[in-house]
Amino acid sequence: MKLFKTTPPEKDGYATLLQDLQQTTVELQNAYENLENVVEPDLIDYYIYQAKAVQMRYKFLLGCVKKLEDSYTRNPL
Repeated sequence: MKLFKTTPPEKDGYATLLQDLQQTTVELQNAYENLENVVEPDLIDYYIYQAKAVQMRYKFLLGCVKKLEDSYTRNPL
């Protein structure tokens, strides 16, 4: 996971949101796969927290995408 993007943001915010949403989906799948494969209690806790954090980011991004879609359906070009 990168904390800082090295490439300039795209002009189209919607495309960027969709790309971030897709990347978050992959990260969530990885967190669940890692959670299934650990037996150490500390690592189990870690992956539970990681999955919860990624779920929250997914929910936020999905809400942003829905807001953009709703605003577009109300005021199309």
